[in-house]
Amino acid sequence: MNQNQPVIVALDKPNELAVRQLVDRLDPALCRLKVGKELFTAAGPALVKDLVRQGYQVFLDLKFHDIPHTVAAACRVAADLGVWMVDVHAAGGPAMLEAARLAMESSRAGQTRPLLVAITVLTSFDQHTLNAIGMQGTLPEAVLRLAGLAHDAGLDGVVCSAAEARLLRTRFVPPFLLVTPGIRLPGAPADDQVRIVTPREAGAAGADFLVIGRPITGSPDPRVTLQLINAELQETNAS
Repeated sequence: MNQNQPVIVALDKPNELAVRQLVDRLDPALCRLKVGKELFTAAGPALVKDLVRQGYQVFLDLKFHDIPHTVAAACRVAADLGVWMVDVHAAGGPAMLEAARLAMESSRAGQTRPLLVAITVLTSFDQHTLNAIGMQGTLPEAVLRLAGLAHDAGLDGVVCSAAEARLLRTRFVPPFLLVTPGIRLPGAPADDQVRIVTPREAGAAGADFLVIGRPITGSPDPRVTLQLINAELQETNAS
């Protein structure tokens, strides 16, 4: 578990005003932020730049998946926004992954480049969904296979369900990063996620960063909830 700001708060809202009000109730010393497709479509790069100016490290979660040239160009533009992390789909294949990595390595000369991670299997997928799209093998086998493509292409890590984090840690050691969405507090509803775990379970499984949305963004006091989660993760690291 990353000791410094392991929680990435998912700003999965289409309303820019609501997002700005939420961010004002958080703290860049306590968390990082994720901007996904819905918010980026609604508010665009200007909001991302503003969050960076406020001192937040931003995970731009647009899951690029296209021909290598197009993905590389998109990664360079994302890097120019000053974000901390960018993701692509591992299913784009080795050539696309390598093109994305090379684009990142050539971006922001003289400055720290964004981390580049690859999506393995979405946390909304189960075995039935995997079979329906024609992917062979079990779900854990698919996750391992896609993570291997990212690792071999030189990416910084992968996005995976925390349910597979322990399995991946046996194969891919740090500094290869594991970013885990689908995190829910004990007793909370799963919503549209299928493979979910608690923050404590994710930390114990070897996750480096936890993407947490509704348990924090829907809380009456997001900062207090975030502090409680961070305290729980610190206890997990100490045990």
